[in-house]
Amino acid sequence: MQHELQGIQAFVKIAEIGCFTRASHFLHISQPALTRRLKKLEDSLGATLFERSTRNVKLTAVGREFLPKAKNLIDFYESSILSIKEMATHQIGVITLSCLPTAAFYFLPSVIRDYNNHYPNIRIRILEHSASDCLEAVLNGDADFGINMINITHPNIDFTPLVNEPFVLACRRDHELAQKQLVMWKDLAGLRLIGVRRSSGNRSLIDRALEGMEWKPNWFYEVRHLSTSLGMVEAGLGVAVVPSLAMPTDEHHILVSRPLVEPVIRRTLGLVQRRETALSPAAEKFREMLLQLWSQDVNSPWIGKFTT
Repeated sequence: MQHELQGIQAFVKIAEIGCFTRASHFLHISQPALTRRLKKLEDSLGATLFERSTRNVKLTAVGREFLPKAKNLIDFYESSILSIKEMATHQIGVITLSCLPTAAFYFLPSVIRDYNNHYPNIRIRILEHSASDCLEAVLNGDADFGINMINITHPNIDFTPLVNEPFVLACRRDHELAQKQLVMWKDLAGLRLIGVRRSSGNRSLIDRALEGMEWKPNWFYEVRHLSTSLGMVEAGLGVAVVPSLAMPTDEHHILVSRPLVEPVIRRTLGLVQRRETALSPAAEKFREMLLQLWSQDVNSPWIGKFTT
């Protein structure tokens, strides 16, 4: 690769200057070395790029066609190296992520901490969005990439899965269902359920999974945010169905969660990115660190949980 790049640089400089001797001086190499680089490039391409005489150096038809492509290759290489060097030397930059609030809390803090240790001057902006707004922000270019649900899709979006988590019942410790190890959905019949609004991705996923049930959940309260539903559960207003990520990580003095089964309903979260759109070096590095951390987190408490 390095030898091919040197050959392309030699070709472009000879074409621009029109002289092997002056091109070699410009590149700080000997003329025989310049000639060897060009010869290797021509052998690799299987074509002659210059017509040479004692007085003139002229591009062949293939050379004329290749010249703009060669210049673009060099420009791309130089700009890429410059961008990476700027990031590596802690130049100022901004990464914007669109993210579900529950995912932002669990996925991002440790990655941000590690990232900022390496690149302390690159700022990170997090847009906490609903699933549909998260997708829209990525599609519109308002965010470099996002963390969203797999069931919220678009043909121009690539999805890379991270975790597959179950929905659980959230209730108070003194609630009768807290005494069960597993809670069936039919056990919720007659209870006042606290759920997110009908238009949310989580609600759509649950409603579709329960379409065949003989009874329908009594969504007595509807809220916008999962944190609101947990606050209402804590206040004793009912029980809630939430993704397991929404529950407090440490043992809560009032709230507990119980697996919901028959059926087990899961949501898959992952990275969403505009198809065929390259990220900036800073954003690409953050994405790599995020994927690496969560793919290696084999002890994650929600991956593979509640498979009943």
